[in-house]
Amino acid sequence: MRADTVLHNAKVYTKGEVLDAGIAIKNGRIIEVAKEAHLPVAEDYIDLNGCLALPGLIDVHVHLRDQLQAYKEDFRTGTAAAVVGGITSVLDMPNNQPITMDSSSLRERILLAQQVVVANVGFYSAFSQKTDEIEEVAREGAIAFKVYLTSQVGDLDIDDDEALLHAFNAASRLGVPVAVHAEDRKIIKSIADHEQTLGHETSDAYQKAHTPEAETKAVARILRITRNSSAHIHFCHISSSQALTLIQKAAKSGSRVSCEVTPHHLLLTSQGFKQQGNLLLTDPPVRSRKTMIELWEAVKARQIDIIASDHAPHSIDEKMVDSVWNVKPGIPGLETLLPLLLTKVNEGWFSVNDVVRLTAENPAKIFHLNQNGFLRKDYDANITVVDMRRKSKIDASHFYSKAKYSPFDKWDVKGVPIKTFVNGKLVMDEGEVIAKGVAGKILSPANSN
Repeated sequence: MRADTVLHNAKVYTKGEVLDAGIAIKNGRIIEVAKEAHLPVAEDYIDLNGCLALPGLIDVHVHLRDQLQAYKEDFRTGTAAAVVGGITSVLDMPNNQPITMDSSSLRERILLAQQVVVANVGFYSAFSQKTDEIEEVAREGAIAFKVYLTSQVGDLDIDDDEALLHAFNAASRLGVPVAVHAEDRKIIKSIADHEQTLGHETSDAYQKAHTPEAETKAVARILRITRNSSAHIHFCHISSSQALTLIQKAAKSGSRVSCEVTPHHLLLTSQGFKQQGNLLLTDPPVRSRKTMIELWEAVKARQIDIIASDHAPHSIDEKMVDSVWNVKPGIPGLETLLPLLLTKVNEGWFSVNDVVRLTAENPAKIFHLNQNGFLRKDYDANITVVDMRRKSKIDASHFYSKAKYSPFDKWDVKGVPIKTFVNGKLVMDEGEVIAKGVAGKILSPANSN
């Protein structure tokens, strides 16, 4: 069989090893991973100059905005940011305007996205109260459902345990995981109201409101609700060791649970507010250095399943306001996730194997993206090529994202993505998006099997 493209002179991460090999691609799929002498003839050859080819990264926690929030980000700029960061697939959160919460709102986002995306995109949906609508959303192609315990997103009553369990069980029957933003809104509101009454409007007051106890209580509540459920619960952006301990205990007892952490919770601390101010503000907030180290220890102990960016872009005006209570929380992260992780690999904090497991293999397994996450024959040709020796400096002013700021701005990194292939197409080369049209596809359980 003649290939469309052969990537040669490469080091290829496959089956847990790095091999001197090449990759043959045809019709957007990998048809062979082998020593170059065993690869088929191709129409086109791309020399990777000895660089490392990894499974394309899957970022399971991304806010692409668009629609009425297109001034923050849109499907084109968000997916362009993804491929520049070496990310080939992203999962889009539902807290949009309008909210993604039923089949019609999901269909509208899919129709918009499929005209412009350069990375693959899957969509979360918020829950409806109606079981038949939950089923319809899944049929429409939702990759997962999302529950926010901090605010009402969708029409499911987040204060009603029975309603939550009913929704979780419906998702379980459909084979769709449920992601949870676990912070107890009653704790947050009580402390926030008190702090505002005292006139406290700084990051210190915000951190007091978004206490680790609020996260722990919310995690404990969800684990209690789902104790006898077969639903797969995925806890987003865990930021405290107390919550992580509860999740690990539940996993050991047989519950279907997984969790993620973000680069900002692994690499930044609350001390950074002195320099970064509101640019560092996110939910849940970054914690103490002690907590940061505890999260790293959990990563090394394989107690964390996924590292995700929680890319949450806002306009700079929405970040630079006087009162912390009016700041839009969130950090743009698509273009920094992989360079930051590769830098920690070069520093010996963990391995390339860990990065692949946490950003490609486990996301593919947990969210049922069955043709992704691995460089294997018959898998989609989503490939991230990195130069582990190259040094660079993060420059937020050059982001493809509309959010041209970052708490990591001006950080030195070692190890950067240099080429990104999406469905066999070279879409990013040396930091530039070269795809002229659509390169990504819409991910759904139907086309991910």
